[in-house]
Amino acid sequence: MADREWLLKRNCSISPRQLMQAYLLLCAASLAIAAFIGLRGAWYVLGFAILELGIVGAAFLYYARHATDRERIVLRGEWLLVELVEGGNVRRFTLPRRSVELMPLSAQRQLIRLHSADMGVEVGRYLTARKRHELLLELHHELSPALRPANDSYK
Repeated sequence: MADREWLLKRNCSISPRQLMQAYLLLCAASLAIAAFIGLRGAWYVLGFAILELGIVGAAFLYYARHATDRERIVLRGEWLLVELVEGGNVRRFTLPRRSVELMPLSAQRQLIRLHSADMGVEVGRYLTARKRHELLLELHHELSPALRPANDSYK
């Protein structure tokens, strides 16, 4: 059987490197203006500028840590491999193809649950409801020779 792979990831408009460059530019401009005003006697402005840049920096750091989050699903031979990357943490699941059950979507925002005898994993975090349904149908089609449906309501 041929390998099949799905890569599901966030739709990020700016890379972590570009974000760092923008933040450094913001810091330089904000601190230059605050220093200029501080030299005119309003030193408290510099304190507020530093506080503001710290808060913006924390938000940017959170964004950058999660910008590369993704889910990777690989169907290789008799195994279904699922890799979840969230905030730099990587979790890997290996499910035997013949015992995988697809749990259907019962609500629009619900994830797809892949379940085997003793473990389960949810996928589809970065997909719209329509794309998640398409993924469910593709997985069902690819697994169908070996699939034992938990419920046939996802068609």
